[in-house]
Amino acid sequence: MKVAVYYNNNDIRIEDRPMPSISNNEILVKMKACGICGTDVMEWYRIKKSPRILGHEAAGEIVEIGSNVEGFKTGDRVFVSHHVPCYKCHHCIQGNYTACESLHTGNYYPGGFAEYIRVPEENLRYGTFLLPGSLTYEDAAMIEPLACAIAGKNQIGVQKGQTVLIIGSGISGILHVQLAKLKGMKIIATDINDYRMNKAMEFGADRSIDAREYSVDILRKINDDRLADRVIVCAASKQAVDNALSSVNRKGTVLFFAIPQNDISIPSLRFWRDEITVTFSYGAAPDDLKQAINLIDSGMINVREMITHRVPLSSITQGFKLVAEAKNSLKVVVVPDNDITIDK
Repeated sequence: MKVAVYYNNNDIRIEDRPMPSISNNEILVKMKACGICGTDVMEWYRIKKSPRILGHEAAGEIVEIGSNVEGFKTGDRVFVSHHVPCYKCHHCIQGNYTACESLHTGNYYPGGFAEYIRVPEENLRYGTFLLPGSLTYEDAAMIEPLACAIAGKNQIGVQKGQTVLIIGSGISGILHVQLAKLKGMKIIATDINDYRMNKAMEFGADRSIDAREYSVDILRKINDDRLADRVIVCAASKQAVDNALSSVNRKGTVLFFAIPQNDISIPSLRFWRDEITVTFSYGAAPDDLKQAINLIDSGMINVREMITHRVPLSSITQGFKLVAEAKNSLKVVVVPDNDITIDK
């Protein structure tokens, strides 16, 4: 089978690998769509473990099923989560599923950017979901990104009437725009790209500001002389960090959904006096994934129109370039070159 092996952002090689074999408690999924995540192109983060097969936003069709597997059958359309909690450890018992070591270390094999994916027993039990009939495979590639945004939103306690400043209007930023809209928040979005600023408005932002011209004075002017109750950072630049820390109101919260390569310095005296919270969000738990599926299926969150580009697996380097350049694109989804028959 074909796989895309990541060496760096400009060196992704299409190679042939043996078809994965499955145990009695596993399934084999034919990849039908897999999104390219913003973290996939964070070279400083990914290159440490290269070469490897990336891809963690995969949906596909079950083509083989282990003899002990119940609740699924060949031909089922599924989304498969790469990270699942164990539900047994201290963190899971406390309900902190994204702190679970199993969630951080587990994965399916060999990765989403492959023609076929072996789904281990744990991922099958806790992270494999049947797709509603209304969802396409490409829609399903948005389940994991939306679930991560839901997990972040749940950390910071958003509510109607608050102002949220969303820094960065890429895929994550616009998912946060849509979630904030559902909550009746006032939404101010920023970006350095005109295309993405316009997209933020299309998907529900009340105002969109060029981040190169952004200042706290501008925020106050358009927000009744107040700073933002919630700030969500969806860009990894130092300027994004500085803008976030200077824009949060008293008793407010800054969520780092994206992070810069270097450590962040917090103005601790002001944050202490103003009782400001700083938090981070990583990944999503199964309940977040279920909620994401329901929001997409109900039409409450529009993911289909966020998908701007589709590239075949053999042209994945082109897709990585689109995501890394972050120009006139939002979501880039990898699809199979063509359908092939399993040769046993």
